[in-house]
Amino acid sequence: MAHSDVVFPDTDPLPLSCRDGKIFCPGVGDDTAHAVMLMAVAKYLAADPPKNTDCGVLLIVNSCEEGLGNLKGCRKIMERYGDRITEFVTFDSHPRNLVNRAVGSHRYKIEIKTEGGHSYGNFGRTNAIAVMALLINKLYSVNPPEGGKTTYNVGTISGGTSVNTIAQNAEMLYEYRSDKYENLEYMENRFREILESFADEDAEIVVTKVGDRPCGTEVDEKRQTALTSKAVKAIEEAYGFTPKQSSGSTDCNIPLSMGIPSVCVGCVRGGGAHTREEFIIEDSIKPGLKVAFGMILEALGDNYER
Repeated sequence: MAHSDVVFPDTDPLPLSCRDGKIFCPGVGDDTAHAVMLMAVAKYLAADPPKNTDCGVLLIVNSCEEGLGNLKGCRKIMERYGDRITEFVTFDSHPRNLVNRAVGSHRYKIEIKTEGGHSYGNFGRTNAIAVMALLINKLYSVNPPEGGKTTYNVGTISGGTSVNTIAQNAEMLYEYRSDKYENLEYMENRFREILESFADEDAEIVVTKVGDRPCGTEVDEKRQTALTSKAVKAIEEAYGFTPKQSSGSTDCNIPLSMGIPSVCVGCVRGGGAHTREEFIIEDSIKPGLKVAFGMILEALGDNYER
């Protein structure tokens, strides 16, 4: 699997340029180049279908991996084919970083509504932006629980009308993440407690969950280790280095939460992910294709014929 969506709005131009051995374009590495590599393997297999394979292989370019997409593409695939899938591989990230553990997250849109008014004539009325500032301050006072890695972030804020208006509304997007399910529960409890502490404020607070990415549950350790070893081998043979194993929030979250061994494998090298200066290194395309072919052909088993 690889995803077709990028982190940038589809209304923004995504200019491409090549210089100094690099290909520049927002989203080129995350995840467009990986989608191209997956399609290259698909073209090869379609032209010369393998025979005597141990299993079938489903090659998918999905969407809704980024941001508030909430992994909807992968969810739909697993809903349809999950009971037939024995291993899952997604091509994403960087070859030096192999993701084989899921980071779960909860994401919320928080709206604050007040009476508002004129900044001079109605001075003293509750200001929605001021309430939001207090709320953010409390959210950032939470100490992350020990064990694993837990983070939180307020990613966007908006609101108000003008400099001489007591803000009638304010809105923000807030998330917390963890690679431990119990830590997600801890953060959810702290979040609810903080919201309850604002019950006496002269403001309406509306909370909408806009994202819920699960952590991995119990995956058979031997099968997960075996799949991880295949991915490490593919990267070592293509690049000559051993990737670091880590946790992350990827399309793997869904199959891992279902107990299906899963890894997220990076094929191309580059930098600037999630910025408009994103790039990939041209010389990494060939070894990147070797990683993609290696992982997919390995899945066909030892007895297949080409």
